[in-house]
Amino acid sequence: MRVGLTGGIASGKSTVSAILAELGAVVVDADLLAREVVARGTPGLAAVVAEFGDAVLTPEGDLDRPAMGAIVFADPEARKRLEAIIHPLVHRRGAELEAQAPDDAVVVHDIPLLAEGGRAGSFDAVLVVDVPTEVQVERMVRDRGWSREEAEARIAAQSSREERLAIATDVIDNTGSLEDLRARVTQVYADLRARA
Repeated sequence: MRVGLTGGIASGKSTVSAILAELGAVVVDADLLAREVVARGTPGLAAVVAEFGDAVLTPEGDLDRPAMGAIVFADPEARKRLEAIIHPLVHRRGAELEAQAPDDAVVVHDIPLLAEGGRAGSFDAVLVVDVPTEVQVERMVRDRGWSREEAEARIAAQSSREERLAIATDVIDNTGSLEDLRARVTQVYADLRARA
């Protein structure tokens, strides 16, 4: 069974992903793959540098994520150009990992920008980790040390809460305790196993 997992920034999607892995799901993490495909020496990094120049590199030759982020979060066209390089590489690598999973596995593709990418229909189920926008802002300010303006800009760069909820087959509310979240994820995983 192929499952898409998404949620807005600071919604707790990574925590849900970790719980699903503990429960036995095979998790394909798009964020990790996005780092892997632009690691030092990869064709992906070479393509990013060809598009954006050496200013997006650290002195050691790695992708300078803060510098890249400053460019793409300020310019939607630059973000589209970056995504056009990275997304196909991540998609291809994710397909390779899925092909290695056991036939009876629940394979969860952890994709932050699932709603933006228009790929929700390619999954048997779509899990959306949901919290109100104000909770996202509070968490980014408290946990990441960002300003309210930075937090709001990151949220604005993603699909809206309503757009994410529109693609959900299952909604995982993450406004309660970690125990509440674990119970909800366990229930959803059991349902997915039953559907598989």
